[in-house]
Amino acid sequence: MSQEMVDLMETVWQSIAALCADFTDEQWTVATECPGWTVQDQVSHLVGSECRLLGRPAPEHEPSDTSHVRNEVGQSNEVLVDYRRQFRGADILAEFREITAERLAILRAMTADDFAAETDNPLGRGPYTDLLAVRIYDAWVHEQDIRRALNIPGHLSGPVAQHAYGRTAMAMPFVVGRKVKPDDATTTVFEITGETGGTIALNMEGGRAHRLETTPASPTTRLTMDLTAFNALGTGRWAAEHALASGAVTIAGDAALGERIVGEMNFMI
Repeated sequence: MSQEMVDLMETVWQSIAALCADFTDEQWTVATECPGWTVQDQVSHLVGSECRLLGRPAPEHEPSDTSHVRNEVGQSNEVLVDYRRQFRGADILAEFREITAERLAILRAMTADDFAAETDNPLGRGPYTDLLAVRIYDAWVHEQDIRRALNIPGHLSGPVAQHAYGRTAMAMPFVVGRKVKPDDATTTVFEITGETGGTIALNMEGGRAHRLETTPASPTTRLTMDLTAFNALGTGRWAAEHALASGAVTIAGDAALGERIVGEMNFMI
């Protein structure tokens, strides 16, 4: 199973490298939905993250603008991103290929004990496979940031996309139960359409949201969207107002509750 996860890591890295292979200088500078970040900055962030895992020291650098940074993690990321703005996008892509090849060689050489070893990850501490699962998800999310910015849709199906869907789906009980907090017996259904997606049915009981094995025929509220909207809302790229006004999300049943849930879907902060 661990090497199957490495396969996913390799797949998303290869997808990003192929996507960016022929970008023009202008495409590298297009703004993305991450505040303050261009297409090039997205790749620089991925490079910096893998450099950390290789134990490479961060550059001695002070970012010129941190007005869009929200926390210490963001500040750390911005150092690695801003430092690389002195280079061309093609140079960053070359570094991405070199860094990910080195990381992949390390991952391929890891043993079962290595994958089971307790390791820090952005969500806390757990086996190394937990960290790898986060890295796969993070890379796919930033790939989608690039694709939306340049209107090059893709990689919305297949095992990596399914992994990303699962990570976002896993957070919905937290979103509904801990952030929205509807009344007990309230049922919420997320219908994620398209090749990658499915149904997430939740029931409030004891002040918490629980996954249901069967989908209620008439839930209190039903939210329908595709994987792009599910991901963009869950990661805070889209505001609820945009998703609803554009028709990317439709609500059936209790519209007010549905709108509250859409407004709280960002589980990343």
